[in-house]
Amino acid sequence: MPAITRVEVKDIRFPTSRSLDGSDAMNPAPDYSATYVILHTDAPAGLAGHGLTFTIGRGNEICVTAVRSLSGMVEGRSLASITENMGAFWRQMTSGDSQLRWLGPEKGVIHLATAAIVNAIWDLWAKVEDKPLWKLLADMPPDELVRCLDFRFVSDVLTPEEALAMLRRQAGGKAIRECELIEFGYPAYTTSAGWLGYSEEKIRRLAREGLAEGWTHFKQKVGGDLQDDIRRARILREEIGEQAVLMMDANQVWDLDEAIFNMRQLAQFSPMWIEEPTSPDDILGHAEIRRRLNGIGVATGEHCHNRVMFKQLLQAGAIDYCQVDVARLGGFNEAILVLLLAAKFGVPVCPHGGGVGLCEYIQHLSLFDYIAVSGSLEGRVLEYVDHLHEHFADPVRVERGRYRVPTAPGSSIAMHAASLTEHLFPDGPAWQFSTAPRTP
Repeated sequence: MPAITRVEVKDIRFPTSRSLDGSDAMNPAPDYSATYVILHTDAPAGLAGHGLTFTIGRGNEICVTAVRSLSGMVEGRSLASITENMGAFWRQMTSGDSQLRWLGPEKGVIHLATAAIVNAIWDLWAKVEDKPLWKLLADMPPDELVRCLDFRFVSDVLTPEEALAMLRRQAGGKAIRECELIEFGYPAYTTSAGWLGYSEEKIRRLAREGLAEGWTHFKQKVGGDLQDDIRRARILREEIGEQAVLMMDANQVWDLDEAIFNMRQLAQFSPMWIEEPTSPDDILGHAEIRRRLNGIGVATGEHCHNRVMFKQLLQAGAIDYCQVDVARLGGFNEAILVLLLAAKFGVPVCPHGGGVGLCEYIQHLSLFDYIAVSGSLEGRVLEYVDHLHEHFADPVRVERGRYRVPTAPGSSIAMHAASLTEHLFPDGPAWQFSTAPRTP
């Protein structure tokens, strides 16, 4: 296996605030951005591992600096020395430097940077094995997969032995489920018609286009003015009809009682779930909202720091849908552990995909989840946001509301060189005539 010779990191930003793509109640004008990592190797033909973590603009430079601080943990190491015990490697990344760990621990900017590097390792490993990442994971023997995980802080709920037994129980049907996904794809929902900043005309047009393209699940951003939320929900219901599924996302802006009151008003539109109804850190608050709404599902997880928070959300009965984010957690290692925790509690995982590159990532996680962990599609639907995929060498493919299975080796996250050059911040051509702040 190759050795990692150098970690390169780039500050990549897309000026999505100009068109209000991605706008919601908490984040009215985001610039979708990536702390983009390339692991250069000594292998011929330019073999490299690619990874990223997602931000929404200012502050991306802080993640870039954090990656540089962590890069010494992988530079000069052979890939084999990492993959022979990925669990130990992940522990080293998150706890090997106690001074850097203090900045989290295992959360915030330092964890975002960890994800970018860890996921680049997985991308490199999959390329070496000549497999898409979902296939690399699904083909792993259960004992090898369990060695990739760090059970510290969650072993009171899930032990390595339990995880091993769970994976072995699903092993017999993996080939059948893989064939099903290749033939039919993985069910998805679209957020593209529901951004908060869109006009009524644009909402109606995008909803009609979505129906024509085969979408059956739509998500609406809420959390601005309640009457406006009701107005927009009515527009969406008029366009998509009563048979299509509608979800809602408040992006953390409501207090607990406010969330309950507002969702009781919005219940007339039969939402499948309310996403991030309050502070993402309020585990007991989510449990109370779920209890008092009684019928509208509660979803959260895109801002959940680590496996410990997911453990407690599940223990408290606080969520109906687990929205893991592979770039906010410490990469695929930690996300896989959350898949196992959720499977033990019987909670479907619907990963977060809103952001540059996240759809490319989560397709691999959800494919693996169905094949090797949960063995079920019940309650599972994968987020799709129709922005920025053209910048990736192996972008997601969605047909008739379903993700098609990626076949290229790696994690689908490598960007075109021209896109990286165009959107490098602050000196790339995309930013030369921007009115956005050019700090730092």
